[in-house]
Amino acid sequence: MTEQAGTMSLRFKKFIVALFAVAFIAAVVMVGLIEKERAKPEIAAVVYADAQSRACIDCHEEKHVAVDWIRQWSLSRHAQKGIGCIACHEAQADDPDRWDHENFVLTQVPSPKDCAKCHEQNVREFEDSHHAKAAQFIGSLDNILGEVAEGGPAANMGCRQCHGSEVRLEKGIPVAGTWPNTGIGRVNPDKSLGTCTACHTRHMFSKQQAREPRTCGRCHMGPDHPQIEIYEESKHGIMFAAWREKMALGADQWIVGKTYTAAPVCATCHMAATPTQSSTHDIGLRISWTLRPLFSKRQENWEAKRNAMMSVCLECHAKTWVGNYFKMYDDAVDLWNAKFATPASAMMDELKKANKITPTPFDDSIEWTFYELWHHEGRRARMGASMMGPDFTQWHGFYEVAKHFYTKFLPEAEALLPGASQPALNMPEHAWKKGMTPEQIKQMLDFYQQRYGQKVQ
Repeated sequence: MTEQAGTMSLRFKKFIVALFAVAFIAAVVMVGLIEKERAKPEIAAVVYADAQSRACIDCHEEKHVAVDWIRQWSLSRHAQKGIGCIACHEAQADDPDRWDHENFVLTQVPSPKDCAKCHEQNVREFEDSHHAKAAQFIGSLDNILGEVAEGGPAANMGCRQCHGSEVRLEKGIPVAGTWPNTGIGRVNPDKSLGTCTACHTRHMFSKQQAREPRTCGRCHMGPDHPQIEIYEESKHGIMFAAWREKMALGADQWIVGKTYTAAPVCATCHMAATPTQSSTHDIGLRISWTLRPLFSKRQENWEAKRNAMMSVCLECHAKTWVGNYFKMYDDAVDLWNAKFATPASAMMDELKKANKITPTPFDDSIEWTFYELWHHEGRRARMGASMMGPDFTQWHGFYEVAKHFYTKFLPEAEALLPGASQPALNMPEHAWKKGMTPEQIKQMLDFYQQRYGQKVQ
């Protein structure tokens, strides 16, 4: 009896082990199936494709040519509304960008004119913006650096990828060196300016992506226009990072103070709707200063533009806060213009008149110093102030400006033309260079010793 019970107990144990083994294998298979499904591209719930678009889809899938656009398009609002390939890529027989392809007359380079068939107001606003004119940097000092000092291929893969290139075609096919390019001010074969896909990447054309700060940061970053870095440093950027899931970036109706309150992004301040303003694709309608050139200038109708921007700020901040902030920002811009830009520009003019530098840009060392002074360091200071980035205003900005103005630019100017720096040094803003009073020096040294318990070395 005991032996029989032992045998049954052993069989039961084997049964339990086998059962667990089967369950484990089933779980592994189930997890594998789940992960396999998870790895598949998400497909929109409802996709409407007309016969012509279906022909494109079937052919591309069969030949496995650029098939990802099918998955991207299937997730788009276009797909849900039955707006397919031909709606955007169709061309007319006399169009300059005509491309004969598989018995269709198409264009490989859809332009804002094509988008305007459905999005007329958005395109009209964009055409009025500075974005649409971004390719006009050709001929500027920036472009001379890219095309001449650096070289054409560098400009093609660098400058023109943000500013835009003039797209050239041969038998409807874009020519290398001018394409691929989604620069915001691209000059299209149909002579329209810009590309919507700079921000609404094909083929999803997502509102959510366009509202993402990193979309703007693709171009608005780096040593000469570090807006994305400034934003990420600011409290606005910190709040966005903390509360991204509360931003409703994909919402159709996206209004600060109503749809979301967690944080502002680039689009909030420059483009998006508020309870008192409509959304716009003209990014200059709320910008009162232009911070790009040597001298910051008030924009045309700057008061109205300032009020439009302040209206956005007032959704989150009190009137006193907003008014004081813009006063401090204006003071920082005025400081740059008066203390550094004015005397530096005057010295460069004097050096040219005295033939101490040649008419050729960037063949003299001081031209590089001057360029970086205003184009890199001066911009960073002003842009940091404009977007509440204290480190970019100070250490990446005015500190670098002062350091290189006093220790590089002035000595270089003086070496080329003795006495050239004296008009600047006679300005009240630079009086400290003549020496501090004994009282001022003692006050500074005493404070440092009391604060840190150390003497200044």
